[in-house]
Amino acid sequence: MKGSGTVEEIVIVGRHAVKEAIVSGHTINKILIQDTIKKGQINEILKKANSQKIIVQTVPKSKIDGLSESPHQGIAAYIAPYEYADFDEFLVKQKAQDKLSTVLILDGLEDPHNLGSILRTADASGVDAVIIPKRRSVALTQTVAKASTGAIEHIPVIRVTNLANTIDALKDNGYWVVGTEAENSTDYREMDAAMPLAIVIGSEGQGMSRLVKDKCDFYINIPMVGHVNSLNASVAASLMMYEVYRKRHQIGDKR
Repeated sequence: MKGSGTVEEIVIVGRHAVKEAIVSGHTINKILIQDTIKKGQINEILKKANSQKIIVQTVPKSKIDGLSESPHQGIAAYIAPYEYADFDEFLVKQKAQDKLSTVLILDGLEDPHNLGSILRTADASGVDAVIIPKRRSVALTQTVAKASTGAIEHIPVIRVTNLANTIDALKDNGYWVVGTEAENSTDYREMDAAMPLAIVIGSEGQGMSRLVKDKCDFYINIPMVGHVNSLNASVAASLMMYEVYRKRHQIGDKR
């Protein structure tokens, strides 16, 4: 089973995003810097770009403004397409590692800001990969890259044709599939994290699809005592990821 495809060439903006692209070795065609920016503010980026012989061009602010609607901090870069990780290769790699694996399955997430935020938290909490479907889902865009503040360079994103088949493959490889569901579910604080986990986060409006929901081994919920009965998808995902981290790591353990 393959995760597949790339997105068209994109522009990334912001100092964190550009810096992480350079550090990670992502192919960068050109960096644009605003002509009024103070060089001291981006000195580290300029040094790294120079060491890798990346073209750096000084341009008016209006040029970068025209490339992105996001705050750009005076810097942008034209980069090669983001490549999606291969699912089979990911499974082989995980088998070779002596650790409990965690993957996040995003079932129909459509907001690029949510995906970027989830990638940022996934990197911070040690999640091994994020899986998204090819259809009816946000892809890896410049908005995602900006929202991830560079985490997009470090978290494998696997795009698959069929989530149900992917879940079956994960189960065959020892993963337990956890769905977030309000009804007939267990408080997320009682979740057992002493096994490889695949955590499913549903779409912003519809939640999990019926087919994916039926594939889950068990369901958990995040208790809410206020007047609003739902959480933003990226917030819910963050709570889940850090609950797994809390259960698997002692205080002070940053592995």
